[in-house]
Amino acid sequence: MIIVKDILDFLKSFKKDKKLRLSSKEKQIADIKRWIWIYFWLLVFEGALRKWVLPFLATPLLIVRDPVAIILIIKAQNAGLFKVNGLVIVAWIVTILSFLMTMLVGHRNVYVAFFGARIMLLHFPIIFLIGAVFTREDVLRVGEIVMWLAIPMTVLMGLQFYSPQNAWVNRGIGGDEAGGGFAGAMGFFRPPGTFSFINGLVSFYGWVTAYVMFFWLDERPYIKKWLLFGITGCVVAAIPLSISRTFFFQVIVSGVFAAVIALRNPKISGKFMMAGASILILFTVLGKASFFQTGTAAFTERLTVANNAEGGAEGVFLGRFIGGLLGGLTENANVPFFGYGLGLGTNAGAKLQTGATKFLFNAEVEWGRVIGEMGFLLGVITIFCRVAVTFDMTLKSFAAIGKKDYLPWMLLSFILINVAQGQWAQPTSLGFGVFTGGLILALLRPVKRRVVSSR
Repeated sequence: MIIVKDILDFLKSFKKDKKLRLSSKEKQIADIKRWIWIYFWLLVFEGALRKWVLPFLATPLLIVRDPVAIILIIKAQNAGLFKVNGLVIVAWIVTILSFLMTMLVGHRNVYVAFFGARIMLLHFPIIFLIGAVFTREDVLRVGEIVMWLAIPMTVLMGLQFYSPQNAWVNRGIGGDEAGGGFAGAMGFFRPPGTFSFINGLVSFYGWVTAYVMFFWLDERPYIKKWLLFGITGCVVAAIPLSISRTFFFQVIVSGVFAAVIALRNPKISGKFMMAGASILILFTVLGKASFFQTGTAAFTERLTVANNAEGGAEGVFLGRFIGGLLGGLTENANVPFFGYGLGLGTNAGAKLQTGATKFLFNAEVEWGRVIGEMGFLLGVITIFCRVAVTFDMTLKSFAAIGKKDYLPWMLLSFILINVAQGQWAQPTSLGFGVFTGGLILALLRPVKRRVVSSR
């Protein structure tokens, strides 16, 4: 009964401010926030719409958040709540210039060019818009919702893991009966959850892990302990069931970030130890269940085979991270000065232009895609904009630890690589990078400059 009451209280909390009389400015803010929440829900369930609900609209739903981004920018500008900063201006100028060059000397396909341009024109500014409008309470509400969503998401992931690829639960994009899972190990496939691809599920659980770590370390009782323990179990179960090395490394990174907080604030070291002990207990308990043992065997098999192919953990780090940094700068030496054209390094753009997902340049890593599309000069400027945001968030989030504000740092553990060099050509990865980056900026915004007072 206690659990049921908690769930009902959580659902009722959405209506608690409806009876308050709002000023014109507050109504504008509330309206913009509603559209930000629409962006959030579409990020989480866009794949479900494309697979199960509206499979016949799978292609246009790929950019379903683009109109929302346009509406947000227009509404925020009209309300005077969003001032375009220097990085956004630079990103817009560079992208528009690249668009013009695409039409003059590039592939000249306007649809492909628009698909590539939308990344920095529409979505990049949303990072700063969310940071200007959301409050700390909004960011905590996102965490609370993500925690609750983790429960059915874990159940769905388990069903997808054990069901054949032709089962309804594993339908692919457009209702493809061949299945939407990706090859894993031992005949099992990596499940996508409600998302179009496995990368969406991995990003979602990266989100969950960051919030779980924060709720374990913070002294304020934001959520019930039984829920925190249960969601921690979901994270533990997701490691083998996802068969994803990326998520496994993400959990390690979040643990390292949490350890940094414990080292800087020895008073909470006990909470850090408690979180670690809880994870070990859950591993032990779940390890006795057959479903967990099967998932663990598949995950271990994939980890062994893939690591051997890439030269072990060191090879994975050097190839995926360092290679992603340097490869994009060095492997596209023959790219034209203004690149091959916006959008040509994305799967959708390449298929629309050539009829197949074949690239004329190294588009497997993000920096390679950016330089291949825009050329070295404009590409490096675009990369600089993303790195500059990441660097600023990193410095300020680390400084916030000293003020006992741990949430920006923990969210950074999930988004650090994504904003700087995440594969934004993939809409889901773009959405998680943009939305979480905005959450961090909202947390870091000085209280005296907040548009909305916290309640």
